[in-house]
Amino acid sequence: MTTDGALARLIRSSADRTTAAGAEGCDLCAAPVADEHAHLYDTGQEEVRCVCGPCSVLFAGAGAGDGHYRLVPRRRVRLPKVDTAVLGVPVGLVFFVPRTDGTVTAQGPSPAGAMRWEVDATAWQELAGTCPQLAGVQPDVEALLVNTVHGLDHHWIVPVDDCYRMVALVRREWRGLSGGGQVWPAVERFFEDLTERP
Repeated sequence: MTTDGALARLIRSSADRTTAAGAEGCDLCAAPVADEHAHLYDTGQEEVRCVCGPCSVLFAGAGAGDGHYRLVPRRRVRLPKVDTAVLGVPVGLVFFVPRTDGTVTAQGPSPAGAMRWEVDATAWQELAGTCPQLAGVQPDVEALLVNTVHGLDHHWIVPVDDCYRMVALVRREWRGLSGGGQVWPAVERFFEDLTERP
């Protein structure tokens, strides 16, 4: 693309707008973003990036961004109980992300951020056979989010930005060696506040 292309002009014009002090800005063009804004998943860095409305439109189509950036969908689906024991991850608060290359990762929050494990892809396929909604999870940008801590039974298909919000919440609220008295009530509120979205 040349520097005179429409995309370049759009990015330059958006970058001319300054972000208000302390407000979040678009990670592509630096324009201010609303409290509720879209996210892109950066496949190279494996990170979620904030994006303004105009920039999000650029990545809405399949194949946009040449696969480097993928628009994170908004849908949330509450699932009936899913027996994740077949996946071999011995923690009760975890999210599973199928990847474009066919692998599956499990990530769980900790005081230091997300812990990560590789999950057997065949086991994921077996699980998807018992829960057909899992077959429709979009690689890299959607996850199976599970919370069975303290007898809870939450199973959701969510956008990955919800998962990273949950990881940040655990990291922020964790105290001492066992988490303290704030982290688990905060996690319960997080799950209570999840709502289904198409």
